[in-house]
Amino acid sequence: MNESSPDTFPSASPATCVSDLLAIMSRLRGPDGCPWDREQTSQSLKPHLLEETYEVLEAIDAGKPSALKEELGDLLLQIMFHTQIASEQNQFSFHDVANGLADKLIRRHPHVFQQTSDASPVTTAQDVSRQWDQLKQQEQATQPGPQSLLQGIPKIAPALQRAFQVQKRASRAGFDWEAIEPALEKFKEELNELYAAAAESISSSSEGTLQSENPMVQSTIEEELGDVFFALVNVSRFLRVNP
Repeated sequence: MNESSPDTFPSASPATCVSDLLAIMSRLRGPDGCPWDREQTSQSLKPHLLEETYEVLEAIDAGKPSALKEELGDLLLQIMFHTQIASEQNQFSFHDVANGLADKLIRRHPHVFQQTSDASPVTTAQDVSRQWDQLKQQEQATQPGPQSLLQGIPKIAPALQRAFQVQKRASRAGFDWEAIEPALEKFKEELNELYAAAAESISSSSEGTLQSENPMVQSTIEEELGDVFFALVNVSRFLRVNP
């Protein structure tokens, strides 16, 4: 940082830029900093983190490099915010996060950073993906506590995305249809069950409308609708379309 002008943070090397950002965030959170920044917590920042992530995705879809650069900066701010809060609580620092990421990238890319005598050389993107999953599973196996096939899938993720990830994990474990045709048949089956549940509700109503006020009927319809969504997500996975 330029000591002659503490409020000036000139462009410099990447390492210096990161140091400047950390210094700015520390000052904003300091006693003489910004009242809004000081009162933020990891919980209060969650909506902002999600919002900035969506704005990054929108900038990517728009194909505008200048917008993407700005939105990535806003997302980086959120990372700086969370690491500063954690550092104040003596939990971890930004450097801990960066070092952990560097270690993981090296560990998960032995075909790049290590000389191996693996009988199955990694030469394609599919090989890399398979190796990544294998190494991840090996690392998780060394962690204390019960292991789960669904470990690492965020429970807070949107329902469709969570279903998509669950089905991908199940497929890797060998629990999957061999082709799309059975998946399509399963979708039709679930759709018919939803239709039957809705038709039964309508037929038992004197007004010819869904009896949504009946908890039992509503519960059945919701369950069947969930099965339809889950089966449809599976079809989309076979079609290589992320729902």
